[in-house]
Formats: sequence, C-alpha cells, structure tokens
Amino acid sequence: MNSYGFIRAAAASPKLKVADPEYNIKEITKLIRASSSEEAAVIVFPELCMTGYTCGDLFGQKLLLDKSLDCLAALLKNTADTSVMALIGMPLLVEQKLYNCAVVIQHGEVLGVVPKIYPANYKEFYENRWFSSGQAISKKAVEISLLGHSAPFGSLIFKCAEQYALGVEICEDLWTVIPPSSYMVLNGANIIANLSASNELVSKSDYRRQLVVQQSARCLSGYIYASSGVHESTTDIVFGGDCIIAENGNLLKVSERFNRENSIIYSEIDIERLISERQVNRTYADNCVFDGDCRQYRTVNVLSQKPIKIKKGSFYRTIHPHPFVPENPLTRDERCAEIFNIQVAGLAKRIEHTGLKYAVIGVSGGLDSTLALLASAKTFKILNIPLKNILAVTMPGFGTTDTTYANAVRLMKSLKVKINEINIEPACLQHFSDIGQDAKKHDTTFENVQARERTQILMDMANKVNGLVVGTGDLSELALGWATYNGDHMSMYGVNCGIPKTLVKFLVKWVADNVVGDNIRVVLDEILNTPISPELLPPDSSGKIQQKTEEVVGPYELHDFFLYYAIRHGMAPQKILVLAELAFDGRYSGREIKKWLKVFYERFFSQQYKRSCLPDGPKVGTVSLSPRGDWRMPSDAEASLWLKQLAQK
Repeated sequence: MNSYGFIRAAAASPKLKVADPEYNIKEITKLIRASSSEEAAVIVFPELCMTGYTCGDLFGQKLLLDKSLDCLAALLKNTADTSVMALIGMPLLVEQKLYNCAVVIQHGEVLGVVPKIYPANYKEFYENRWFSSGQAISKKAVEISLLGHSAPFGSLIFKCAEQYALGVEICEDLWTVIPPSSYMVLNGANIIANLSASNELVSKSDYRRQLVVQQSARCLSGYIYASSGVHESTTDIVFGGDCIIAENGNLLKVSERFNRENSIIYSEIDIERLISERQVNRTYADNCVFDGDCRQYRTVNVLSQKPIKIKKGSFYRTIHPHPFVPENPLTRDERCAEIFNIQVAGLAKRIEHTGLKYAVIGVSGGLDSTLALLASAKTFKILNIPLKNILAVTMPGFGTTDTTYANAVRLMKSLKVKINEINIEPACLQHFSDIGQDAKKHDTTFENVQARERTQILMDMANKVNGLVVGTGDLSELALGWATYNGDHMSMYGVNCGIPKTLVKFLVKWVADNVVGDNIRVVLDEILNTPISPELLPPDSSGKIQQKTEEVVGPYELHDFFLYYAIRHGMAPQKILVLAELAFDGRYSGREIKKWLKVFYERFFSQQYKRSCLPDGPKVGTVSLSPRGDWRMPSDAEASLWLKQLAQK
C-alpha cells in the first residue's frame, strides 16, 4: 500500500477531572484507541492532561505525583497493542526537580520525555511556583529511570524510519521570541507537536491559530496542537479545548471549542510535500548550516507504522479542486484585488521606463484579452494617460463568431479606448496562396497563419505609434503550450503570464463588481458566459463556436490542478492522480483524469521551447513558468519517466 508520503495526525482534548489521574487515563485511553482504529500515526494530548493543568499547589503533593506514575504504567499496559505514538502531558520529578513534561509512548513503552523549556510565569500564569525550566537540559540529552526502565530525557526528535521526524514543545514554548521548534526543524524535525493549556480570552483563539499556522510556515513543517478543555478548573480562567493541525502555513483542521465531551480531530500531513519545500527553499539549508548546531538533539527511533489508505471516505484532509482559487469569497476578493494591482503596477513601470504613451492590444472578446484590456485601462488611468492612447484591435478571421465579435466591440466602446478593426481573412488568404496552402485544409498551418498575422498587425501598429504590445496569454496556456510560437505567444509585456485560467474568470468578475461601472459590467457578464476558444476554425452551421479548447486539450480546471501540484510541490504523476480523484470525485472519472493528466505531461514537456523565450511579465503567485525566474527547464527533456509512472497506476 502506498500512502504517497501522507501520515495521519490526531489532536485530542479529553474530558478530565482535576487531580484525578485514574479518571483521566480512562478518557485518554479511549482516545488513543479511537485514533489507532483510524490509523493515526501520532496523537497529541494537552499539557498536564494526566492530572489537569489547574492543580495549583497540589503539584507539590507526593501522592498526586506517585499516582500519576501509577496511571502512566496503567496507560502503557492498556495501549500496548496500539502502534499510534501518543504524547501525554504530566508532571515528572527528576533529580528532585519537578518538570512539566511530554511523555511519548508507543506499543506500551516510553520512547522519551521532553520537558517544557519556558514555563509561563506572568499575569494569570505562575508555573515557576511549581515547575523547573528544561532550559539546562535542552542543551543535552540524558537518561532517566522511569517505571523501572531507562528513558531518554531532554531535547529529543522522534523519528519513524523515512516517514516523519517529530519534535515536541509545550504551550508557552511556542509563544516565545524563538520557539524551540525553530531549532528542532533545523535538526531534521518535519512535524512539531505542542501539548498546551491555553485559556480562552476575547479574540485569543484567532491569534492562537495564526500563531500555529505561521510557525508551521516558518518551519516548513506540520504542526499538531492540543489544548486543555472545559473540564479544567474555572476558578479564575476557562479553557476551550482548542485543537489545531496545520502544515506549512495552511490550516488543515481545527476543532470546535468548548466541547464538553472528548474532542478529537484528524488530518493527514504530507511529509513528501514538506521535504520538497525544504529542498527548494535554499534558505532552509543555509539556516541548518548556520543555526542548526545551537542545541544538541538526540534521535529516538519510533516503531514503523502501517501506511494509511488514501481513498474517499477514509481521507480526512480536504483536497480543493481549484488550488489557485480561494474558497472563501472574502479571501478570493482580496486575492483578486492584489493580483490586479500587481498586473497594473508591472505594466505601469514598463510604460514609465520606456517613456511610451501608447499600448496596443488584440481584443478577441474572450476572457484573457478582456482581463489584459481591463488591466491596461486601469494602468493608463493611474498614469494619467488618455484611454484613447490604448489601441484596441479586433481582428476577425475565419473562426470569429458574432457573439465574440459583438462582445469585443461593446467592451472597447464601453472602456472608451481607440477601436481598430482589421479583418485578417484577405491577408491570410494571400499568405496561403504565397506558401501553397489549401485554404480548405483546416490544419495547424491554417490556424497558425491567423495567429501570426494578428501578432504581426499588433507589432506593426505598435511601431507605427511608438507603443507597446500588451500580451494576453495566461499561465495555463503557457503550461500546455496552447499558443502559436511567435504568434499570440509573443508580445512586449505579458500582463496575464502568471495567472491560471481558473483564476482569470474570477478576476474579470471581481473587476466587474468592484472597478468598473454598470455599462461595462453587463458586457463582462456576457464574456464570462462565453466558451473558451482560440476561434481559429470556422464556426458550426448555426454560427456558434465550434473549436472549444477544453474539448481538445482537456478541462482547464484539471490542468490547473495538475500544474499546481506538479510544479508548486514537485509531486509525481501517481500522487497527483490520486489527489485529483479525491478532489474531482463525482465530476470526472478516474479514467478521464488519467487521460488528461497524460496530455498535461506530454504537452508540458514538448512545449517548453515556447516558455524558454517568453516576454517579460509579472509573477503573481507561487507558480510561475518564467525562464528567468522560477522555471528553468531544458527544451529537449524527455517526459518518458513521468509517463511511465502514470501508466503503472
């Protein structure tokens, strides 16, 4: 069974009774068994969950400490038949000092013990009253006697073969200027577990979640966080049982707070993805060299665990079908505003630098040219250049339909740019005659002649007015090579080059709703409802678009999904296929997805030569195919390795 680098993590906040370890381990045992049945590799419990965090001066009672050890022994016995690694919070007396510890257990054995480095000691917290800091021990790893056996104690990293390496910090450790987890990841940890007792205050939960998510981003790691719940003492403060699982800046799962029953959440953490991030991010490697030796960590081996099944119904992590498009409407609007501003700022700088006062842009009535024209219009407004200096050119040809032509003209009129119309059919027919091409033979030459004729017109018009040709091609087209070499592939500045097709329509919709007036909004709504097409082949008998791009190369939502995971995360074809089947379940069959994934790899490799000579254009997201920046690939690389692996699935 192939888990493709995923491990399942659990964070739990159990019911408890303050100062009653016997009751508490019963609830902890239930949750360990539940997580084991769900094939979790790791389950994290709250800080001091064995006794309760709010025992106060009862931590000085020998009876409570002894009972905690007895209950730990019972817990080991009760969970000996489970393979899940559990992290239990409890007080532990070591060399006559009391430490707030995470005891890590698996298969009925103690793997190691990690003390809290920074006991909280301000405002409502006064842990120094009872607990010693693990700071001195953090610089070494020692052995202690625990329940009659030797156990590692101090700075530990728990490693499970090639699956994962886990570091441990406790509550306040995360809230410090430099959390211990920052050093752990420089010593190889790719998951951090945090046993916490974080009380609830107004808006604190938002800050806490941001803290966890941001630390996972800085550390390029997974982060499993579990905090004490409502059954702690409420003498002065209340706990909500906040449980969080994050990965590299992404919030994967969060619990419902103030739950009065046992609470547990699950999600899968993608270890392969984290390794890929660290491999690409060279600053991580530099940090390891410069700062990784500040603390000494001992590696503790974890027994191997059964790979999880990746299939619908047993996979907790949500795989979004449109990774470039935020699901939350407010976030999506913010993203669109930022991208549009990046486009405008990029084009504005180029126009200012060149001193040009004119822009030339081909307008087809489709989404890409519409977005490019909208960005150009906004640019000219902020530069105080008359909109009439934008030469918008519609160039009807053999495949132009009445709908797209009408949309193009209406858009140009409503934006008050200078309208130019040049029918390319006579020039193309002359060119067909010159090169001996049968005009009735609708092959690649037939299509590319039109694309290059349009580009020649735009370039020559730009020369005529001393202007700049604004390109319209998008990121998805660049990935697939869905452009004519030295045709629509070429411009003087490509404002859409970093924007995937699935995001283009949301950008146009955002501009319609937030930037332009009602008269333009009506036109944009019409364009949004038009099928995607290069319109290089004649329309059907009813005058409708016959050449629909997605029927030829496949659905753009699939290709954008493939592009994101192949380039952003370096995933192999089989893993992308598995994730796509989860994301598009009910929309495309596994056979359809595999078919189009094969097309993606064939085209992505074979069309690299077009990307090797791209015009300048702004990067707007984490995926870019610029040969000068993010993507440097030989034009003659073989796709066979990727295609063979896909064929084996």
